[in-house]
Amino acid sequence: MTDDDHSPDDSPLPSLSSPHDRDPGHPPAGIRWATRPETAADIAAVHAVNAAAFPTEAEADLVDALREDPSAWLPGLAYVAEAPDGSLAACALLTRCLVAGEPAVALAPVATAPAYQRRGAGQAVVRALLDAARLRGESLVLVLGHPEYYPKFGFVPASRYGIRPGFEVPDEAMMALVLDGSAAVARGTIEYPAAFGV
Repeated sequence: MTDDDHSPDDSPLPSLSSPHDRDPGHPPAGIRWATRPETAADIAAVHAVNAAAFPTEAEADLVDALREDPSAWLPGLAYVAEAPDGSLAACALLTRCLVAGEPAVALAPVATAPAYQRRGAGQAVVRALLDAARLRGESLVLVLGHPEYYPKFGFVPASRYGIRPGFEVPDEAMMALVLDGSAAVARGTIEYPAAFGV
């Protein structure tokens, strides 16, 4: 997982983690991040943002592989944030995963171009993506990420819901967000898309 300053090299599955900007929660005065669903015209730029945000191109390649998997890819749940000049500042993706056979979505990867880190672009794209998922009727989002960053969106340790990954990670790093409190939350093991390799 990359967290600008914090890059836990001991993360067992960097492809499941999410790099993002650790901003104070507010973009600088005068900057508004326009967010929108990814389009076909954005694919190369999304690859470039992911490649620049991580030490290797593994996450960029992961996004490409997920895009080709119809059981994982959810049209309309890949979002970008645009910089004032129209270039892509950040991107985030939700794909289908399962918890004990019940549908959920996995947030990964989240990436911010180095030039725009710590300026709110990552936070803006995650918030827009979560709103889109809520409007589509998704009820549960899972993320393996930095426990100091994702709680600002409402994420809590997934273990509180009896949800766990099928691999060892620190409990506080595997998080869940319930988008629809009226729906029952499945308990059990997370099954990720094949592209994640777990």
